[in-house]
Amino acid sequence: MKLMKKTVRESAMDLLVAIEKNQSYSNILLNNTIEKNEVPAKDVGLLTELTYGTLQRRMALDFFLEPFIKDHKKLANWILHLLRLTLYQMVYLDKIPDRAAIYEAVEIAKKRGHKGIASLVNGVLRSIQREGLPSINEVADPIERLSLETSHPKWLVTRWVNQFGYDKTKEMCEINLTAPLQTARVNLTRISRDECIALLKEDGFQVEKSPIIPEAIRCLKGNLASSIPFKYGMLTIQDESSMLASYALGAEENESILDACAAPGGKSTHIAEKMHNTGEVISIDLHEHKVKLINDNARRLGLANINTIAMDSRLAGDHFKEESFDRVLLDAPCSGLGVMRRKPDMKYTKTEQDIVQLSSIQQKLLKSVSGLVKKGGILVYSTCTVDKEENEKMVAAFLTENSQFEEDSMFRDRMPEAIRPLISSYDLQIFPQDFGSDGFYIAVLRKKV
Repeated sequence: MKLMKKTVRESAMDLLVAIEKNQSYSNILLNNTIEKNEVPAKDVGLLTELTYGTLQRRMALDFFLEPFIKDHKKLANWILHLLRLTLYQMVYLDKIPDRAAIYEAVEIAKKRGHKGIASLVNGVLRSIQREGLPSINEVADPIERLSLETSHPKWLVTRWVNQFGYDKTKEMCEINLTAPLQTARVNLTRISRDECIALLKEDGFQVEKSPIIPEAIRCLKGNLASSIPFKYGMLTIQDESSMLASYALGAEENESILDACAAPGGKSTHIAEKMHNTGEVISIDLHEHKVKLINDNARRLGLANINTIAMDSRLAGDHFKEESFDRVLLDAPCSGLGVMRRKPDMKYTKTEQDIVQLSSIQQKLLKSVSGLVKKGGILVYSTCTVDKEENEKMVAAFLTENSQFEEDSMFRDRMPEAIRPLISSYDLQIFPQDFGSDGFYIAVLRKKV
């Protein structure tokens, strides 16, 4: 897929086809395409906007297209993606004139197909231009209307409305249509936040202090992964919500910590930094190649107190001595519904059955690692999802079955000041709209002495 020989729109169409065909995460495929094909910097923004935007709005775009296509099931996949992509520009992007978007769509259709396909594409788009879009506001059912407006599957909108109410769900669905900011954690064992910001600004990055996390920065322009401070281990790309897990854990110098399901190592390295490179963090993950990522990150950051093991965390209870860790972090595999802004295609592939299956794995993981916590020690359970089945209900069921654990409401005192108002007891659900970060859940338990 050589982008140099294609226009940005044709490349975006190819990406949309590949994402659907390979069930690949859009963020990974997009980044790989940009790197592999050396996309010019001036085109990266538009390519990203067209790919993500079309994915984000897919259900609404299909609703708009439906009256103008006789039988979309008979259309080749790439034609449907081309129509969606073009309509996205016509409806949601102000800077691109309709005539330019339609002209390019027809040219791509000629190149990829034949005159008949070009004529079909031209006819559909011109009819929309002439007749206007069908109105989503005329959909009577409020849940179905919100589902279409924000392109979230109806089952998910229904589930969230039942769990969190309509208004909170609407806010969440709407923010999921926006692009997230890149955020990073400064490695305070090497440099201060102010010094790191100064270095980045000298390099042309637009960055600012996070108002939430004392060691975090937000990037308004540029990719921090290509910065000199990143190369020399002065920072780690990590979402602000994810950084809160290490605060909740509260690891202290010279303690023994287990980070289960640890790849790619963002939380492990944060814990290690907070311990000032003392004690030991044992980071385990199922796959060798993911464990390598943890090792690579630790090496880049100059952290010598992390040891890694490739293993199934469900078997951790058999591998380690009982009650051998001061603190255990279980960042459990989950439905990932809190990170949809980064992976918009996820909306269309997840099912309620996935949540049921994941709940079973989460239960087994909690059972396995909980026995490894010392008396008086801390167990943190976290996920990057927004769902009570995987979060509050999971922890409540664990507490019912494990009387040796109790809620640790004192964890509030360990959290950054800006987060404390969101904490009511021993757990915390962060919604994407709370401060523009990923949706994330944290529960903190203490083993009774």
